[in-house]
Amino acid sequence: MARSRRGFLTGAAATIGAMPLARPAMAVGKDPVSPDAILSLFKSLPGDVAIKIFAPAVNGKPEFLVESNASKMMFVGSAIKTFILCEALRQADSADVVQTLTAKQLTLDASVWSVDSATFNPPNLIGKVSQRTALEAMILHSDNTATDMSIQQVGPEKVREQIASMGLKNTMVPDSTRVFFGYLLGSKSYKTFSWEEIGAAANLPIVNSPMNKVQTLASSADDFVSYYSRALQGEFFKNKATLSEFRRILAMGDAIWLLPLPLGISAFVKGGSIDVIGYHAVCVPGGMLFDGRWVYFCLTINWYSKAETDVDTVNAFIAAGSRALTMVKEALSA
Repeated sequence: MARSRRGFLTGAAATIGAMPLARPAMAVGKDPVSPDAILSLFKSLPGDVAIKIFAPAVNGKPEFLVESNASKMMFVGSAIKTFILCEALRQADSADVVQTLTAKQLTLDASVWSVDSATFNPPNLIGKVSQRTALEAMILHSDNTATDMSIQQVGPEKVREQIASMGLKNTMVPDSTRVFFGYLLGSKSYKTFSWEEIGAAANLPIVNSPMNKVQTLASSADDFVSYYSRALQGEFFKNKATLSEFRRILAMGDAIWLLPLPLGISAFVKGGSIDVIGYHAVCVPGGMLFDGRWVYFCLTINWYSKAETDVDTVNAFIAAGSRALTMVKEALSA
């Protein structure tokens, strides 16, 4: 989750405006965990924070839920790339999904080059790349060229149709990262923004806010938890092999180590962040499994600072998020 101006799309209090909805503290593991204690970790942060952590009831153990501002649509950056992954796998869904994704070759050239693409390294790489490699680079390295290759292959409208069919009403994805970048810079032809135009615009000011209603990367904690709680259980796939591939790729997510999440779990995450002058965001949504217990979560912060970067707030949010999920893991462990 790079944090430079050119890294504004890659995958890394708060006045909590709404009354938090939280279950009572539950001693279902070694120690009870208090929802109020979790929310208090984020209390001193600036801007807007949305929290949702949900563990369904299982084997006689009650559910656990803590949430605040969970229905609020916020900027989430590269966290939306999980929806592109899901749609790509849905389209390739079969017992031979790995072979299908490997055999499908995508074009890597100026038509898809985008900023923050350390893996595909534009303009130095050109040729063909397997769809599977592109999906892996999109999640593991949050590579934006890989993202634009992938969303071009499956179709941004198909991703939006999938999101709508899931009942997610507060989620928006752009046509591509490059289109989003062009819109932020106020280009009149942002939908056809070229690689050459990106280079020429490197030092131009941001004109449109990252959080907008035209081209953005936005969602809510409710939407992410609803999505991950179903996707990670295979609801959107017909074949076990497809679910296995979905989990395998999400288990590579860089936010797992950058947060970091507790040791001793299986984690499936795609994070996102942005840093531009006046606007900042970090989002960490996903699921984790330990001792036969699933926990789905989304932690998001959007805040406003004149500086281009705000490392102190990022580090404070990451520390609070890591502590919150560690507290839940420790309390819910069998």
